[in-house]
Amino acid sequence: MPKLSLVKLSLTGLVSLFLFCGQGASALASSEVLLSQGQTVYVPVYSNVYSAPKKIPFQLAAILSIRNTDLKNSITVTSADYFDTNGKLIHKYYEKDLLLGPLAATYIYIPEGEDKGGFGANFIVNWGAEKSVNTPIIECVMIGAKSGQGISFVSPGRVIQQNTK
Repeated sequence: MPKLSLVKLSLTGLVSLFLFCGQGASALASSEVLLSQGQTVYVPVYSNVYSAPKKIPFQLAAILSIRNTDLKNSITVTSADYFDTNGKLIHKYYEKDLLLGPLAATYIYIPEGEDKGGFGANFIVNWGAEKSVNTPIIECVMIGAKSGQGISFVSPGRVIQQNTK
């Protein structure tokens, strides 16, 4: 009959294990709340993806989504600029500041046939707030359908600069 091996843990070891497994796991499961007074965010846009052995472009529509996640405070979108694969500015959106109230959202639509951006297109979004607020969700949703085949995915924005007043 095989022998059972028991590991002895001190009371301190048990408490440490409990704290690590209990609180550590819950901390990893939930994302931390990030506060900021403004940021510059880079958002990749895939206006086309390549498929098949011949690298045929599959055209996609793209929707830049900017969502204020703060429950009590507004944010101001100061710019959303669309660039092509070579970093050349294609279009400046929001000629004047756009105020997004608590939990409000806005979007910019790039049609499926738009090919100026290329495979490396991107948005640079700038936003600010009067005081520290929950950071907004800024992402691009790509979607397309052709001959009964559909594709959709999300490209999250990435903070490239914290803007302070």
